[in-house]
Formats: sequence, C-alpha cells, structure tokens
Amino acid sequence: MGRWAFAKGHGTENDFVILVDRDGANPVTAEQVRWICNRRAGIGGDGILRAVRGRHIPEWDGDPEIWFMDYRNADGSIAEMCGNGIRVFVRYLVDEGLTEGPLVPVGTRAGLRETEVLSDGRIRVAMGPARVLSEQVRVSTADQQAFDAVGVDVGNPHAVSFCADPDGLDLRSAPTWEPAAVFPHGVNAEFVAERGPHRLAMRVFERGSGETRSCGTGTVAAAAAWHARHGVVATPDLAAHTTPVRYQVDVPGGSVEVELGEQAYLTGPAVIVARGELSPPT
Repeated sequence: MGRWAFAKGHGTENDFVILVDRDGANPVTAEQVRWICNRRAGIGGDGILRAVRGRHIPEWDGDPEIWFMDYRNADGSIAEMCGNGIRVFVRYLVDEGLTEGPLVPVGTRAGLRETEVLSDGRIRVAMGPARVLSEQVRVSTADQQAFDAVGVDVGNPHAVSFCADPDGLDLRSAPTWEPAAVFPHGVNAEFVAERGPHRLAMRVFERGSGETRSCGTGTVAAAAAWHARHGVVATPDLAAHTTPVRYQVDVPGGSVEVELGEQAYLTGPAVIVARGELSPPT
C-alpha cells in the first residue's frame, strides 16, 4: 500500500492523526485505524481524521467539493462528529493551504459545520443545536458509583452525570447505563462538577476511545445539561435565549468555551505538533 503522509494534532490534548485523501483513493480499514492509533506500535491518537472531498462519501448529500471530516474512533468505529477533532481538522487544512480562512465549512456525518479561525488562533465551531433528552438514564462507573444522567444529543450521543468530584471516579473501563435501549449504539459518558459561575469541570469516557483528555462535543453536552437542569430555559433545544450564555469547561487537557443559544458554539485551541510518513499494515 506504500506510505501515507500524516500529521498529528490535538485540541486540549484530545489527539488525532490526520490523513489527506482528497480523491477517496485510500479509505482506512478498522484494523488500520487501530494500528495507527496504537500508542506503542503506531503513531498514537484518540482517533483518525481523514480529509476527503464530500463526493467520495456515499451518505453525504451536500456540496460535493467540500472537505469532509471522515472521523474514526481509536477502535476503528465511525463517529458522527468530534468537536475537538474538527478544530484540529480545520487548523491543518488552513496551515497546509488546502482551504482559505477564516470561515471554513466542513462536512461531517452530523451535517454541515461552519467554523471560524479567530485572530487569537483559536477555532470557533457552530455545533448545531444541543438537544437535551427527556429519557431518565442511570450511569454506573467501574467502582460501582451510580449517577442520574442527562441525555444530550450534539449530533452524537452523550450521558452527562453531575458529581462532587469527577477526579475521584474510576474510568479505566467503560461506564454502563440503563436502560440500555436509550443509547443502542453506545454513548459518551461525561462526569461534571460546578467550579464557579458558568464554569464546569469535566472528565469523559468516550465510546470507541476510552477516557480521553477532552471531548469537544462532550463539553457542549455538559454545558447544555447543566443549563437545562438548573431551570434556566424551558425548551430542551435551548433555543429560548436570543443572547448566548457562555460557559467555561475545564477538562484534564485544558479549557474551552461553550456558547448556548439557538445553536451551540464551541471555541478552543487546535495545534499541529508533527508531520511525517507512515507505512500502514496491509
């Protein structure tokens, strides 16, 4: 199969390997994704960001020339959206001259996402509406701590639990939830505590990747769940506010800003740290 050019980047230490496949000639298999993301035998990462023109993605019915973020979790599974990954994706496209900023539209399996490269280097992403679900969910960690959780749809599924001390939880293995039918395809589990007015601390166990240093869609879900739980808004899609409400969400890898209004916006850093070539297994 030869060698592939790659780049490595992260957004609040949620790290990704970036592959450019403009013409869709090198789709990656689940086995190749697992090898590339392996931190001992491969490059290492929480997932793969494959940059491909939209016309090569069968389920994409938008602009065929748009850059599409074909995102894979570290275990090779496909995910609809990645809030940190899309910032890294845009940072790479702009740095390499593959697109012009500051406004960059990106195709994802959760739909079109508009992004903006800010003057301070951070990237702001229009995440779509954050929809708080009505179903009651109970989440349990590996050390048998159980929490009532709030389900949130940010283009991908989340279960947000509130606790006094997220740092004290055992997230070495995947939390479980019930009823299982609420999230039939798995869920990202966030554990959140208030650290001040409009400031939250969060840890996350991501489906397909395990505990990560950050989850962009998870920070949006955390802010939306907290916002809704405390009775600030009456509608589950948070569309009642004409003036955005801003939250700072602190994760082990840094901090991001979440704006909630008619839709959610996520703003945070994105850094490319390495470029090179890899020889994937056949």
